[in-house]
Amino acid sequence: MDQKELQCLLDIEAIKHLKYTYAGFCDDDHNPDEVAKLFVEDGVWTDPTGTWGTGTGREGIRKLFQGFAEAIDFSQHNMFNPRIQVDGDKATGTWYLLGPYRFRKTKKEMWLAGAYLEDYVKVNGEWKYQTMRFTPRIWAGHREGWTRTLLQSEE
Repeated sequence: MDQKELQCLLDIEAIKHLKYTYAGFCDDDHNPDEVAKLFVEDGVWTDPTGTWGTGTGREGIRKLFQGFAEAIDFSQHNMFNPRIQVDGDKATGTWYLLGPYRFRKTKKEMWLAGAYLEDYVKVNGEWKYQTMRFTPRIWAGHREGWTRTLLQSEE
């Protein structure tokens, strides 16, 4: 293995660590301040379907996650199946999410599954998110099950 291949593997592991850190902050009451720090200054978190909203720039992301924190009192972000492609100081990745959620006001329990499509950039030797796009695929009540609630794109 040459130095370039080794660096690629180290970068992939660093990006995985970035994702697991993100998941941990999400499960820490959607910690808005810490989540925002994982993005570059002009980073973007968005849901192309419009279900969850968009945050642009660290302050926009912080506000978006403050809204998540106010609405959700429990979440468990289980991230898996990473596919990461590194090209120097830039990279792309896809991940799947499956997790339970509970809402503060109603105590309604839901299951969420979806896919992340992400762009990363290495800044001063540290990987950060440039763009994170989350597309929900299943949003289903715990008791109702998920088969009747596949989002339209799945039909």
